[in-house]
This record gives sequence, structure tokens and C-alpha cells, in this order.
Amino acid sequence: MSDAVNRRDLLTKGLPAGMIAGLGLASLGAAQEGPAAGARQQQGGQGIVAQLLKAGYDGQQYKLPKLPYDYDALEPSIDAQTMRLHHDKHHAGYVSGLNKALEQLERLRSEGEASGLEVNGLTQDLAFNGSGHFLHVIFWDIMAPEGQGGGGQPSGELAEAIDSSFGSLQNCWDHFALAAKKVQGSGWGIMAWEPHADQLVILQAKDHQDRTAWGVVPLLVIDVWEHAYYLKYQNRRAEYVDNFRNIINWESVARRLSNARQLRA
Repeated sequence: MSDAVNRRDLLTKGLPAGMIAGLGLASLGAAQEGPAAGARQQQGGQGIVAQLLKAGYDGQQYKLPKLPYDYDALEPSIDAQTMRLHHDKHHAGYVSGLNKALEQLERLRSEGEASGLEVNGLTQDLAFNGSGHFLHVIFWDIMAPEGQGGGGQPSGELAEAIDSSFGSLQNCWDHFALAAKKVQGSGWGIMAWEPHADQLVILQAKDHQDRTAWGVVPLLVIDVWEHAYYLKYQNRRAEYVDNFRNIINWESVARRLSNARQLRA
């Protein structure tokens, strides 16, 4: 069996259930090419698995996707220097850590001499770096320059789901923003689709992988690790979260909801 096939199997068999279902891999589609690429894939009949494999994965290993906009495109909400460091250094570090963990686990399996301590440590590395990578792929894709896809209002299926789940968009935003602001230490604010009740829920994630619910599909995420905002906002996380609303790409969020619901059908 080739290494490429082994890695592809890991996407659906070898990763923890929370990284497959909980992080909504099937809705990650083509962040490296921007929102329009996801729409082209849907129109061209590409399946959900094909979209998954293009989302930060090249058939051999995980990869750092290109940003779908310039580093300075999200100013003034997020500055160019932060974007460079965040994408080129921090996200790249999660990609490297994920690939390294998978390679070392593969080596231990082939040698047949893995100890419990080694497997435990590498499994933690896999969860931490894998979750960090997958959430960042979503993060880049659900933002867009203000006035060029960023900001505005959700519509259609997404607007209906927000009203049904939270009563109004303002209720949804107030809840989401407060959850993000109140993450203890490093982590994420997440609005996700919960398939059993077909409703939207708002969660926090500590670091990348703790304090969230398995089985949900993240649709809208905000990174509240300090590296995501500290150069511009210092300790003013609340201001960063408030300004994030101006660059939300609701069309991308809506596409993720539509893709997620296809899995349930």
C-alpha cells in the first residue's frame, strides 16, 4: 500500500473521531483558493471527499494553504504583520507538527515496538496540531476584506438557521462574541452545526481541541490565541472580537452549512 493511500486512510480511519466529525473536515473545501473555488467545485460535481482532500492536504501530507487574499486585505480589523506571522509561522508550525506526529506513529507501527508512553504523547501531538491545522483552514476561509465579501448579513438557508437557533442574528452574534471573549487562556470561539437536532450551537475550544462537542461541524470560527491579535490589540481581545464581525464572509459560512447538511441527507 502506498504512502499516499495510507495517509488518505488516516483521514477517515486513523484520526480521532473528534477531528473527523467534530472539526467538520467535509466542509473545509478549498480555502487555499478562496470562496469562489468552493463554489466551482460544487458546480463541477466534485464530491465532498474530493473537497476534503484539497483542504490543506496534497495527497501525500498536510500542507499550509495559501491565503485567499493579500496579507493586508483585512486591515484595519487585522493588520498585515499579524497575518504574516499567524499564517506563515504559527499555522505552518501546526502543519509541521501534524505531519511529524503522523510520520512517527507510522514508524512505530511499522517497527512494532511502540510503547504506551510514546503512543500517548504522539496521539496528543496529533490531536493538538491536527485540530490547530483544521481550524485555521476554516478561519482563513470564513474571512474576507470588508466590503468585498466581508461583513454584511447572512441570507437564505444560513439566515433561517440562525433565526431558528438563536432568535435573531444579533442574539447569535452577542452569544458568539461573548463566548470568544471569555475563552480562558488560548482557544477559539466556534459556531457549529449540530446534526442530530439540525441546529446551530456556539462553543468554545481551549487550545484547539478541548472543551468542544464531538459530532458538530464548525461553520464560523475565531482564533483568540494571543498570536491572532496581540501585535495590534495587545490585551484588548474584546476589541479584536468586535472588529472581527466586519470581515466575516457569510457566503463561506453558508456554503459550509450546506455542505454539512449534505452529509446528513
